Formats: sequence, structure tokens, C-alpha cells
Amino acid sequence: MDLQLKNPLVFIDLETTGINIVTDRIVEIALIKVNIDGSEEEKEIRVNPGMPIPKQASDIHGIYYDDVKDLPTFKEVAKSLAKFIEGCDLAGFNSNRFDIPLLAEEFLRADIDIDLKKRKFIDVQAIFHKMEKRTLVAAFKFYCKQELVGAHGALADTRATLKVLKSQLDMYDGAEYEDAKGVKSTPIVNDVEKLSEFSSYDRNVDFIGRIVYNDKGEEVFNFGKNKGISVETVLKEQPGYFGWIMNGEFPLYTKKVLTNIKLRMK
Repeated sequence: MDLQLKNPLVFIDLETTGINIVTDRIVEIALIKVNIDGSEEEKEIRVNPGMPIPKQASDIHGIYYDDVKDLPTFKEVAKSLAKFIEGCDLAGFNSNRFDIPLLAEEFLRADIDIDLKKRKFIDVQAIFHKMEKRTLVAAFKFYCKQELVGAHGALADTRATLKVLKSQLDMYDGAEYEDAKGVKSTPIVNDVEKLSEFSSYDRNVDFIGRIVYNDKGEEVFNFGKNKGISVETVLKEQPGYFGWIMNGEFPLYTKKVLTNIKLRMK
């Protein structure tokens, strides 16, 4: 089933030095842009992460520091990447929890002012796990009836993710889903906004869920001693808490969200 799009949809996959959103860095990024007319554009870039690549990471994706030490840094390619995804919605496999948050961090480190939170996100893994509960290799075999050759290569994984989503649209067209509250719906439709809503696990204000929306639509902290308490209330009653987060090991995007709330309060 071909995708029905209001905006171009960019599928993304990252290979990185590790899985820590704050401290790890991108070494390879692959993107496939599906345009509204169905045409596709591919981009695959390796970058120097500016830090050693741990052996356990290289053993997975096959990229070693000697392979990238003479390549441009992410900051040097950030503007061209931002232009490539400008005006696009985003999709990937586990992208809501990893690829997009890490990409947002890299853009902030490169001083590129791009607010990815304004985009629609489709997480193909979330759809897969809610409907079938497996991994990308298994998803590709299950939906596309093929073995995934080149798994853990960014472009191979990105191509596979695009094919899986198209197959999911075919397989689950009209299928019924029952959520944890027993509410039934048919959420797999060829619509980016509805797929984005279905493949989201959370109500995050930032990407990793340190700040979330409560049932009233208010921003609240989602960790520590202030969990469940309004961000505005904490900032008013505990003025030192802002500085503690800003000076702590939190993602740059979380700090940006907190700063925007503080500025809004003024």
C-alpha cells in the first residue's frame, strides 16, 4: 500500500557510539524521504563522532573509529541535514525513543534551531510491538516475507523500516485493536497523523519523558521527588531546581523545554 501523505515523510536510522541520549554520538545517519507524489530520495552520511567508538558498538554496526576519523563532524553536515528534513514528518524503528531524541540533541549541539517536536512521528516498532511484539529483523520477515540482509547497517535498516510500514498498512487495513482500557478501534489507516498518534507510547513534552503532560494538559515532572508536580509550581516554589537541572546530565532538549517554560512564566 502506497503512503498517503500531506507532508513528505522521512524515514531515519542512526548508528551511534552507544545508547545514551546525553553522552553518545552519531557515527552514521541514513534517511529516505518519501515525497507526496511517492518519489523517494536517499541520503546516507558517516560522520566523525569526536569520541572513540566502543568495541561493543562497532561489533554491532561494523563502523570503527579509523573508518570515520577523517570525516566531517555532525556539526559540519547539520545544516544540509536540517534542510533535507525541512517541512517533513519523521518515521523510524524505535525512533520515538532513540533516533529522534538523539538527533535533536545533535542539532542542539550544532547550534541548529530546529524543533522536531513540531513534526508528526511514526514509530514502526511501536505499531509492530502493539500488534505483534517483535524486532526489526523479525518484523521484516513477518511482514515482508524476506530475510533482512545487512541488518544493523543504517541504510539497510532504513529501507527495511519503510517496507515494513507499507506492509503493515496492507496487513492491518481495517484490523481491530483493543487498548489497555478495553477500548476498541481500527487505528491502522493510511494517515500520518493517526499513525503518529497510534505509534506514540507517551505524552512527553521533551523526548525522553522527563517532563510530560498530565490529564489536564499541564507540564509536570516525571521523575524524582517532584514527579507528578506541575513544572510551574516547582519553578516557583523551588527556584534552585531549575539550576540543578541546567547544570546536570540531562538532555539539551529537556533543558530547552524547561527554559521555555520558565521564560513563558515571565
